[in-house]
Amino acid sequence: MKEITIKKNDAGQRLDRFIGKSVPLLPDSLLQKYIRLKRIKVNGKGSKRDTRICEGDIIQLYINDEFFEKPREENSYLKVGTPRLDIVYEDENILLADKKPGVLCHSAGQWDYNTLIANIQAYLAQKGEWHPHEENSFAPALCNRIDRNTGGIVIAAKNAETLRILNEKIKDREIEKYYLCAVRGRPKPSEGRLENFLFKDAEKNQVFIKSKYEPGVKTAVTEYCTLCSEGPLSLVECRLLTGRTHQIRAQMAYAGWPLLGDGKYGSERFNKDFDEKGQALYSYKLIFEFPTDSGILEYLRGREFTVRSVDFAQKYFDYEIKNTERY
Repeated sequence: MKEITIKKNDAGQRLDRFIGKSVPLLPDSLLQKYIRLKRIKVNGKGSKRDTRICEGDIIQLYINDEFFEKPREENSYLKVGTPRLDIVYEDENILLADKKPGVLCHSAGQWDYNTLIANIQAYLAQKGEWHPHEENSFAPALCNRIDRNTGGIVIAAKNAETLRILNEKIKDREIEKYYLCAVRGRPKPSEGRLENFLFKDAEKNQVFIKSKYEPGVKTAVTEYCTLCSEGPLSLVECRLLTGRTHQIRAQMAYAGWPLLGDGKYGSERFNKDFDEKGQALYSYKLIFEFPTDSGILEYLRGREFTVRSVDFAQKYFDYEIKNTERY
């Protein structure tokens, strides 16, 4: 039990709002529940959530110690009362989550509990698969990341051995990644290979295509296939042979087929016509090729997983994803 004595500058606030500020890791749902259960008291008595606290009041908090820790990314999962996840597949070793556009994989420089990893860790802790206070160093972790405004499948490892294996497989290009994107125009030829050099400007968080090699560039290779076209748009499937920053967005724009909604590499005027503010790009399919030994993940060899649907593919092309293996 912890006690807080109300000072002059804290007086006049609602009880629930004061506790929300004082114990930021406590989920809102638990806060309200603890007030109802009288695990949060004012001057030794149960109080309603809209009680106005006064200077000199003593608030007793019968709350687990971990909620009083300083908020940081490592304990953000504590704040997540009801995890929000679209699970593509899950077993004892991995979880494949369909990250929606707008969601961060990890916090971006400041504490944020609305991240994908916080929701995954909260989900596993609440179902009893991960016991954080019994672990010395391991926590469920993401094996790949996707930009905030791009959606798609993100792989989470539930144990250290899985994390080690998947990190190696991704590094050795043993997991195939396929993306769907909506582009302006009709690619010619309808399928092919884009291969050039990318230079990354870290300060601008932008990459530039170079047709010839020069110091500081990296090779970028993407295979593409046009699936269908409607009006001024085409739906294209891309297979990454390298994994560079903004690779598909930059290469498609350089080839003359910028992504719909892409404010960095696309056309602002074109995007406005469709009222799209985020790039139409989705990492929709993974194939665990695993041509070499994969240890405890051998059962995943050759298996393919896709998301259930992609909004822009349905909206502009009425395209349904088929032949999927789902959880």
